[in-house]
Order: sequence, then structure tokens, then C-alpha cells
Amino acid sequence: MSHVHPRLKFIPQQFNVWVLKLVHTFVPAILRFRLQRWLVGGIVRVEAEGVEELVELYQQFQAGKLRFLIAFRHAEVEDPLCMLHLMSRCVPQTARQQGVILQSPIHTHFIYDRGMTIWAGNWLGWLFSRGGGLPIHRGKPLDRTALRAARELLINGKFPLTVAPEGGTNGHGEIVSVLEPGLAQLGFWCVEDLHKANRTEAVYIVPIGIRYYFVTPPWQKIEKLLSQLEDKSGLSGSHSALNQSKNPAYVLYPRLLRLGEHLLTQMEDFYRRFYRLDFPPINASLDPNHRLAERLQNLLDKALKVAEDYFGLPSQGTIVDRCRRLEEVGWNRIYREDIEDLRDLSALQSGLAEWVAEEADLRLKHMRLVESFVAVTGSYVKEKPTAERFAETLSILYDCLSRIESDRIPRRPQLGKRRVKLTVGKPILVSDRWLVYHSSRKSAKQAVQQLTEDIQGALEALI
Repeated sequence: MSHVHPRLKFIPQQFNVWVLKLVHTFVPAILRFRLQRWLVGGIVRVEAEGVEELVELYQQFQAGKLRFLIAFRHAEVEDPLCMLHLMSRCVPQTARQQGVILQSPIHTHFIYDRGMTIWAGNWLGWLFSRGGGLPIHRGKPLDRTALRAARELLINGKFPLTVAPEGGTNGHGEIVSVLEPGLAQLGFWCVEDLHKANRTEAVYIVPIGIRYYFVTPPWQKIEKLLSQLEDKSGLSGSHSALNQSKNPAYVLYPRLLRLGEHLLTQMEDFYRRFYRLDFPPINASLDPNHRLAERLQNLLDKALKVAEDYFGLPSQGTIVDRCRRLEEVGWNRIYREDIEDLRDLSALQSGLAEWVAEEADLRLKHMRLVESFVAVTGSYVKEKPTAERFAETLSILYDCLSRIESDRIPRRPQLGKRRVKLTVGKPILVSDRWLVYHSSRKSAKQAVQQLTEDIQGALEALI
């Protein structure tokens, strides 16, 4: 992304059943090995609850009696693979057990971030397109092309539509980020478009929770990763003998807290010295975890301010809103929609365009660091010091140090074999809210907000 590129084109969905069947064949192997360290990590068991709800919904969907959207928890990059397993294995198996005949394949269209093809490569766009996926620009106030395509699929698509309403992974298995309103809006648009077409199908949104658990808590590997991060950050002399303690969390937590405080001090000094930013004083009477949380929020704000000042953007909205806004304006300077053909540029113009792209990419690095910490509270591990929470927090710190150390996308170390549990929640009927939504513009906004809050509550309940 440090070079100028032509505009990012929309990738239309071109569902191909043979591509889907091939993917379904390899889903268990991909989950187990995750294309990383074989026999060290990966997901070895998938459990699912409430699948009967999906079987009934698919039966009614295929009979033309309803349309539905799926809202799934998105904490980790493995989530879509788990959803594939749910659809390709769990739903058909449960249907057979109930004596319900469903048309094959059981699948969903889905919305994905257009930026994923930037990090992974064009092959991913090809695969997602054949899998029935639609790309969307997260930072655009209104990605009209993607939304038109989504609305068409909602009422005429062969499958339901899956959306991750958190907008991205937050790295926390037990914290649901504040949901974006897009999913609720899509639900109401689906009802509206069905009314315009004189169709009577009901519209539902189905929440699905996803949780990961270690088969055996890998405390030794967690301690090893913590030691690596301490060494990378310049801390020494804090390694403790883990095998001498019956309570690994008790030994490791002070080291984790010390590492967090050290990293904050280093980053504060960096922004204070090189960007001439001042940090407000922290109340010394607060306990260490609250001080850590307050310092972190101040740091995130200052890091975003560095990028916002360069791009001339206001520091308004939530941390997530500011990240999305920065991402879009940065992309506009790297993926140039104002240039028809880069080959038509003179050598001077091309060189200047490269400068602009390189500078934009550099400023976006501040935003990427912030993006990793949007759900970090400062007390997540202390409240419940499980191996899972330790691993999640250390993985976020690993990403942070790796991004600073190198331009490459960090590949997290595998700490141990895991099982995953998917829980299908009770469907939320959107159609019954249509009269309120349709009554006025103000009521529509309130209805979207209320539906978003209800989806948030449903996903949190599934944790």
C-alpha cells in the first residue's frame, strides 16, 4: 500500500456451486491446521447449539415464506470458517435427524470488507465472489454499489445474507464491540423492498455466538509468548518459574500488567517526543488497572489525532468511527479514483502520486495500531484470568509489536488446540417493527437504533 494503485473496483458476486463444494470438502482440514503450524494449533472440535432454529428457518426460506439475515460474532479470523462448518455440516446433519428435507447446498451470501483483498491478494476476491460474497467499503458513508447489490440479494438471492455487525474482529471472545447500524438498516430495507414488490414474506435476523476454548490450557506456551514480548519490548529480569506455581494466572498477571505499562510508557514518549503531543496527568489514586485503561484511551486518541491532523479530518465520533474515516481517506490517496489510467501520468505526476500514497500509508499505520485495541478495557484479564483471556490479550500485544517492527501482516503464534462452540439465538422478527420504521424519518432512525441494540443484547447473551 506504499505505492499508488488504480481505483478499487467493485467485485460482483458470481456464485459457483462447484467452488463452494470444493471449499466445503476442505473446511475441517483448514479449521484443524489453519494453514499454520500443523499439529500445534487449530480447531479440533466444533460444537453447535440451537441448530434447530436454522433448520426451521431454511425450510421456511426455501418454501418462500420468509427471508432472513444472520448476525454472527466476529472476534477472530477463524469465525467465517466456523460459520462454513455450521452450514455445511451441522445444519444438514440436524435436518436429517429431524426428518426435514432441505435443498442443497445450505449456504449464505455474505458481506466482507473490501480491504481483505488488499491484505490477502486478488485470489481472495475471486474466491469470495464465487462463494456468493459482496465487498463493502467500511469507511464510505454510503457504498451505493454494494448496498444495491445487497438489497437485491436480500429479496431475490438464493440464500440468506450473513453480516458481521461489529464491522471487524476485536480479538476478545467475551466482549461484543458496539454494533454498526448497517445490519438493522438492511433488515428494514428488506421489508421495504418486499412491500414494494407486493410480497408477504416475513423478515428475521438470527444472532449467532462463537466462542473458542483451549482443549488444555497451554500455560507454558502462554508464558513463553509473554517472555518473547517482554524481550522484544526491552523488559528483562521478569521471567518467573511457572512450573513452581499451582496458579499460573497469579504468577503471570503481574508480568502482563508490567508489560502493558511499559509499552504505554514507550508509546507515550514516542508521540510526546516526535509529534509534540501532551498527555493529561492520570489520577495516582486509581488502581493500576484503571490507570492502565485511562492511559490507553488517551494514547489511542493521540495516535488517531496524528493521522487526522495530516488528512485534515475532525476528531469526532467513537474510536471505530474515526478509524473508518481515516481508512477511507487514506485509501482515496492510495487507490486513486480521480485518475482514469495511471499509465497516462507523466514521470513527474507519477512520482508525486507515489509520494502521496507512501505518506498516506505511513499515516494509516497509526490508525492500524489503534484498531487492534478498540475493545481493550485494561481489566479484561483481571476480571476472569483464564488461559483464553491471557492468550487473547497477548495476541493483541503481539500484533502491536509486529506491526511496529515490520510492514508484514503479523501471523499470530498457535498456542494450542482449541474447540469452538457456536450458539444459534432466537430469531428477531423485523417485519413487526415496520410500521414504526415507516411512520417518519425520526421514527426510522429510532427503529434502526433499537433493533441494533436488540441485536447487541442478543449477541452478548450468547456469550
